[in-house]
Amino acid sequence: MTTVGENDATRERAPELLFISGMSGAGKGTASKVLEEFGWYVVDNLPVGLVEELLDRVLASGDAPTRLAVVADVRSLGFLDHLQALVQRLDARERTRILFLDASDEALVKRFNNVRRSHPLQSGDGLVDGIQRERRLLEGIRGRADVVVDTTSLSVHDLRRRLESPFGDPGFDFHLTVESFGFKYGVPVDVDMLLDMRFLPNPHWIPELQPHNGREKPVQDYVLADPSIEEYLASAVTMIRLAMDGYRREGKRYMTIAVGCTGGKHRSVAITESLASRLSALEAVDVHVRHRDLGRE
Repeated sequence: MTTVGENDATRERAPELLFISGMSGAGKGTASKVLEEFGWYVVDNLPVGLVEELLDRVLASGDAPTRLAVVADVRSLGFLDHLQALVQRLDARERTRILFLDASDEALVKRFNNVRRSHPLQSGDGLVDGIQRERRLLEGIRGRADVVVDTTSLSVHDLRRRLESPFGDPGFDFHLTVESFGFKYGVPVDVDMLLDMRFLPNPHWIPELQPHNGREKPVQDYVLADPSIEEYLASAVTMIRLAMDGYRREGKRYMTIAVGCTGGKHRSVAITESLASRLSALEAVDVHVRHRDLGRE
């Protein structure tokens, strides 16, 4: 397998590698189709012991893909026996990332029941037992993942947008996703930095603003008029830039910032729009905006 000690010519030929794993039923098949749209060559359910051989063959090929994604999970032959060794080899290889697809136990149970399938680790026990068994086995790979995507509340289109930032257009140096949410609906689990906007006055209690949302000018004017917000946003941009520098040093070029308020309708949406606008001015940075809970109330 290609390692850090390879020569410059070999490094130039080496494809970008994405290792995809995650919970059964979390959407790896859908993610694979999306990645193919983005130009990745996807190999699904390969025996884990053959991943290294695949990479060697791809590297030796004259028409090797520039972006290779390998999907493996508990269905894959040798997954549990070879997983730890594979992760160590991936850590030693340049231009390699790990994507982990996750979902809540409740969402996974519903999905398995909808398709009337048993869980691959159910082994005669209940469906929940199989899910919990798999979650314990995958703790290590989830913790090592460069990107974790929680698909619990994502539609196919939402998943595509979520994957576009880190795995879409390779022309940008860094990809940022700024996502608003409501604390009353739960904190997103797949974020790198969280900003809490509940210290700001709430437009919900202003009768003429309550029907509007943070994408509309009256609410934005109200939220951004707070005397503390300019300093807060400037500090947030500085903090994000410092984190981006650290991520670059670690070989990571994507980051998700979650901006929360109580319901995800007014303050967090307005601040997300303003923050994203400021971050878009940074050089070679691709910024995506997502409002998770807007329209949910």
